[in-house]
Amino acid sequence: MPAAARTPEEIRASVETTREELRYSLVDLQGKVNELKGKVNELSDWRAPLRRNRRAVVIGAVAAGFLVGGGVAAAIGLFRR
Repeated sequence: MPAAARTPEEIRASVETTREELRYSLVDLQGKVNELKGKVNELSDWRAPLRRNRRAVVIGAVAAGFLVGGGVAAAIGLFRR
């Protein structure tokens, strides 16, 4: 048997209090989920570092192209001999 019997009004009040607490918890949880989604999107954006370092990326691409082109030209020169 229950230790103390509660009236229907007490039970209703308790249920309503629990509903309010859950509502606030869900709103807080939704905010945290949205924040986490934003961080995941930010971290998974591989283009962002390229945009931030555009000049260095272009210089690196030009240097790589020059080296690859020079290597191909040198290889062709070896075969022509």
